[in-house]
Amino acid sequence: MPLQALKFRPGISRDNTSLSNEGGWFECDKIRFRSGYPEKIGGWVADTGSTTSTLTPPTGNFWGVCRSLWNWISIQGRNYLSLGTNLKLYLQNSGYSSLEDITPIRRTVSLASGAFTTVDTSAVVVINDVGHGAQTNDFIQISGVTGAINGIPATDLNQEFQITYLTLDTFSITVDTPATSSGTTGGCNIAYQISTGSETYTVATGWGAGGWGGETAGFPDTGWGESAATGVGVDLRLWSQINYGEYLLANPRGGAIYLWVPAASPTAVYRAQVLSPSNTNTQDGVAYWTTDASCPTTCNIIHVSDSSRFVIAFGCNDYGSADINPLLIRWSDQEDYTTWTPAITNQAGSLTLSTGSEIVAIKPQRQEILVFTDAAVYSMQYLGPPYVWGIQQMGSNISIISQNSIATANNSTFWMGVDKFYMYDGRVQTLPCPLRQHVFTNINNEQADQVFAGTNEGFNEIWWFYCSGTSTQIDSYVVFNYAENIWYYGTMPRTAWLDSPLRNYPIAAGYNGQFFYHENGVDDGSTNPPSAIASYIQSSDFDIGDGHNYGFVWRIVPDVNFNGSTGPAPQVTFTTRPRQNPGSAYGTSATPTVTSANNYSGQRDYAVQQFTEIVYVRIRGRQMAFKVSSSEVGTAWQLGAPRIDIRPDGRR
Repeated sequence: MPLQALKFRPGISRDNTSLSNEGGWFECDKIRFRSGYPEKIGGWVADTGSTTSTLTPPTGNFWGVCRSLWNWISIQGRNYLSLGTNLKLYLQNSGYSSLEDITPIRRTVSLASGAFTTVDTSAVVVINDVGHGAQTNDFIQISGVTGAINGIPATDLNQEFQITYLTLDTFSITVDTPATSSGTTGGCNIAYQISTGSETYTVATGWGAGGWGGETAGFPDTGWGESAATGVGVDLRLWSQINYGEYLLANPRGGAIYLWVPAASPTAVYRAQVLSPSNTNTQDGVAYWTTDASCPTTCNIIHVSDSSRFVIAFGCNDYGSADINPLLIRWSDQEDYTTWTPAITNQAGSLTLSTGSEIVAIKPQRQEILVFTDAAVYSMQYLGPPYVWGIQQMGSNISIISQNSIATANNSTFWMGVDKFYMYDGRVQTLPCPLRQHVFTNINNEQADQVFAGTNEGFNEIWWFYCSGTSTQIDSYVVFNYAENIWYYGTMPRTAWLDSPLRNYPIAAGYNGQFFYHENGVDDGSTNPPSAIASYIQSSDFDIGDGHNYGFVWRIVPDVNFNGSTGPAPQVTFTTRPRQNPGSAYGTSATPTVTSANNYSGQRDYAVQQFTEIVYVRIRGRQMAFKVSSSEVGTAWQLGAPRIDIRPDGRR
């Protein structure tokens, strides 16, 4: 028979069986489609900047798991990147430079005496501070120690520490030099950074879960010595970040609003501070953080409207109340983030949504802000005085899986729901997905808050990252190519994504204190030296006719290019995977073999390089799948339309 071109439909489909998807692709990892043909995705390079914190992270360049990235440029042309982790808030001034710790300080105290309790030969020091309000893993900065404390040098104590909670009035730190005697002595100054958050959602049960004998950190009231209620959850730390001109506004979900202001000197860096009527601190002689009495003290999400420049708090405490209303929206006066009390002389105000139980997420669109509750989508638009902002429901009976599961591209907004995907282009509609079952039957819904989306504009893609199976860390992704209307998927550990036009490459955060510049090179830059990116794509089964006859393949004519490769001899592996029937395993004894001088083979792998002309094979099966893979350093590849020589070879 003449050669047949192996042309498969672009995109991956797994909502049906492999055989019913004949003529399409069925499996993949770390590939994308360009003009309908599959290719390996681009590589990534790790950012080499280190933290300026006096306390070195255990791995990588920063503490914690990053859930938020934001990029903007100051009036002086400084290219800022902020990172919000579950433990800290960081700032980078221009690419590949050090990360500055700008985590806000929540409390400062001066302890005149009896601050330290030591035990002879132990490096664990107990700090005595009545009502300190700290929790395990919080960070403090100690200063003002003028002499040795029971044999511990002052330089060992005048540092930053991560603490371990002991009681309401005590906590412990670990120093480098053990004490030489026991006792309680000494004074110091302590600056407490804002309390840290969890890197995952955890279900807290049992004695001691939640606040001890009371309501703390979102746990319900319990009696003394009682356990927290079964199934009570601890939310992971999520940040919302937005620039107000060259300033940065940051809000940990359920916390206060913080403002960071660039220093007058390019070499000086200050911490972010809370917006509050009681904050009278100054920076370079200017008070930035003093607000009126109605400034929200807690909210879930913040945003700055694009042209009208209102600071908007979503899910926040009402005027005169400390309790959060998860459906309340409040905004400051126009061009004034310090004024929140409505008056006839300003445009500050509020409104409350009616559908759903909480505001889950928001996303700015053309001349509107989309507001998502757990049951509806609203369009929020600026109307001007006297109403200022108006709200209109655009869709109900919808779902959204997390705060960060939304992305906007090509004048449309896309998001992941709890069981399907959606899009908004002026109206809300379901986004058809041939990977729906593959994603939603293998997603860890307990860790749904970790799901996040990002754009990759250079390739017309929306990426969603999620925890698969029972994993508590993000390990999988699914991609929608909106230009070609196709889907594909794979595995990759990432925690945040930002496709910023202000930097040369999309930025993604990973685990172990690293973040990366994607589509940069062809290898995995999380290691030093870079390692190979293992990628593959496999077709659905195909046969001759309707599978009445076995097929015999004896040669393949490759069609693959290696443009962009950096290795001296890039190659891919072609794999032919025959089987007898759809229920048979690929390439096993279930596939009949013929005993002769040249036995027919089961599954076989064939190395294909740039100048490989023909691959000779001896493969027999009723159905077959075709696979292309690579796992070599320096290899980039794109598949074309290989030819295969296949003929009928009997019925059994």
